[in-house]
Amino acid sequence: MATVDRTRTFMKDVKRVIIKVGTAVVTTHDGRLALGRLGALCEQVKELNALGYEVIIVTSGAVGVGKQRLKYRKLVDSSFADLQKPQMELDGKACAAVGQSGLMALYDMLFTQLDVSSSQLLVTDSDFENPNFRERLRETVESLLDLKVVPIFNENDAISTRKAPYEDSSGISWDNDSLAGLLAIELKADLLVLLSDVDGLYNGPPSEPQSKIIHTYIKEKHHNEITFGDKSRVGRGGMTAKVKAAFVASNSGTPVVITSGFASQSILRVLQGEKIGTLFHKDASLWEPSKDVSAREMAVSARECSRCLQNLSSDERKKILLDVADALEENEDLIKTENEADVAAAQDAGYEKSLIARLTLKPGKIASLAKSIRTLAHMEDPINQILKRTEVAEDLVLEKTSCPLGVLLIVFESRPDALVQIASLAIRSGNGLLLKGGKEAMRSNTVLHKVITGAIPSNVGEKLIGLVTSRDEIADLLKLDDVIDLVIPRGSNKLVSQIKASTKIPVLGHADGICHVYIDKSADMNMAKRIVMDAKIDYPAACNAMETLLVHKDLIKAPGLEDLLLSLKTEGVILYGGPVAQELLCIPKADSFHHEYSSMARTIEFVDDVQSAIDHIHRYGSGHTDCIVTTDDKVAETFLRQVDSAAVFYNVSTRFSDGARFGLGAEVGISTGRIHARGPVGVEGLLTTRWIMRGSGQVVNGDKDIAYTHKNLPLQ
Repeated sequence: MATVDRTRTFMKDVKRVIIKVGTAVVTTHDGRLALGRLGALCEQVKELNALGYEVIIVTSGAVGVGKQRLKYRKLVDSSFADLQKPQMELDGKACAAVGQSGLMALYDMLFTQLDVSSSQLLVTDSDFENPNFRERLRETVESLLDLKVVPIFNENDAISTRKAPYEDSSGISWDNDSLAGLLAIELKADLLVLLSDVDGLYNGPPSEPQSKIIHTYIKEKHHNEITFGDKSRVGRGGMTAKVKAAFVASNSGTPVVITSGFASQSILRVLQGEKIGTLFHKDASLWEPSKDVSAREMAVSARECSRCLQNLSSDERKKILLDVADALEENEDLIKTENEADVAAAQDAGYEKSLIARLTLKPGKIASLAKSIRTLAHMEDPINQILKRTEVAEDLVLEKTSCPLGVLLIVFESRPDALVQIASLAIRSGNGLLLKGGKEAMRSNTVLHKVITGAIPSNVGEKLIGLVTSRDEIADLLKLDDVIDLVIPRGSNKLVSQIKASTKIPVLGHADGICHVYIDKSADMNMAKRIVMDAKIDYPAACNAMETLLVHKDLIKAPGLEDLLLSLKTEGVILYGGPVAQELLCIPKADSFHHEYSSMARTIEFVDDVQSAIDHIHRYGSGHTDCIVTTDDKVAETFLRQVDSAAVFYNVSTRFSDGARFGLGAEVGISTGRIHARGPVGVEGLLTTRWIMRGSGQVVNGDKDIAYTHKNLPLQ
């Protein structure tokens, strides 16, 4: 529970749960029972029972089931003449009476199969007017829960005094949503979960792309923002009824979550503290940040500022970068102090050494960053470059030009130097920027952001670069596909993989950095030693550090190899072997060739030849950076042509796979994808193109009066 959103931490104390199952969840669109969903629901209840939760179900669906049955019966019993007459709408109370037994029989059958006992309790609105009834009800439910029996409630629509879902000032239920809310108060439930056919409450129609889910309902903020559609297609409720029931129950002390009954494991996920669905809580208004700017507002502001940045001259944009470099050096002591505080806190918290290594700004790092920014500033202006000119027809010229992508979201763990590199690249490329750093680097990120934005002139605006420090979760940021154009994750392979699987926004990055060095049989072993030592030891936590050493089988007994392995061990590198190397070298067996150590450890394996090395890399590599060490040019060319990685090297350390070392000035990351950038990504990877056409009044008019020339023109 320690990692859940702070609005859901109360879940750790929940014991008694009421689950209300809506008609849309119980039945399909044609009114038939949704057996798969009901089965999955019952399996979740069984698991909750086993975990010690007290589970109470309030179910809809009797009217829908009964209507389906009566329609079938009426069809069977009708003559052809009857079918020609206008069909009367079936009486709802009759449908409820017929459907109730079938619905409850299904619950009983499903729970029996799962070795769970259930019970049926039918109530009406008038029952709750009797205090004695309410007392007996509480006693009965307590007795059932003590026996681990699941009580299943349903409003007895067949004999209910209500004929329509009119609001009652007495607070007595008129639908199963209201009944669930009333029972939550009466039975002192710790949580009420209202299952619906949507993921929660939205600020607009859920089917519209711009509609966003409201994770925590705050009446003062959201009451006039939301709209409601039609009520349930069969039942008497709908989202309006759910919101009213949730509001009443939460104000009385029972938190409520409205979430999807269609999503897998939704109830279990709610109780695990995941931020899904819409939460109603009596203290929700206290959680609303008073001063925090939302991520959406920050993204919109970043786009507006980026347009101001694009309107500046190349020299003016260059001066901003030079000012940023100066500001970093002037504030080096302050930056160092804040970074040291982050490192100390990370060490006290027991973070992994590889993360702490990435978190630490080593001596000389600020000077190195400032130098990279100045290099970037003096590069050719990348914006508004004419890439191609075409004469489409006489006096009709088409130009393909470079332009910024728009707004970038960078999600990064530990590495505060990434913030500096990405911010400088965003300024050079004319993009707006949103930064979401890890909590372990909070102080470092805050001071770096302040120093950099302080160097941005007022005619652009410091909101060009936003640092997300509010309670917005990464999951919420990844839903802003209408205001964010590209996501660049910088961190663990777990972080990158999760982001790629969780957003519609294009993602640029790599999940793994499993880099190989292959020593061919003709290699100069002194050269091989220098390359391997550098590739592993220079910065083991980097994504371009060597993780696997492949060696030609003819070198097994070569003195040079023995010297190399001894040097690695002397430097503190732990050696793990593949199936062949493990046995020949008497070293521990590697758990997997897919493992990225990011530390002073690496895997070694022997291969038959260069083709075997290439096959190994394709099977186990991550497409990041791979190197061959050889004196045989023909073998080298085979390796360079066939290895399908973002960077392929010949007699050079994998550590050169870096934006600054490539002359890009800096990098936002290294991409192992193929669209739209690959390898170390600098300014060019943050640009897209647009077409500009200049004419003299031409019209298409069916292409009758125009002669296309499509002639390439020189760039101007």
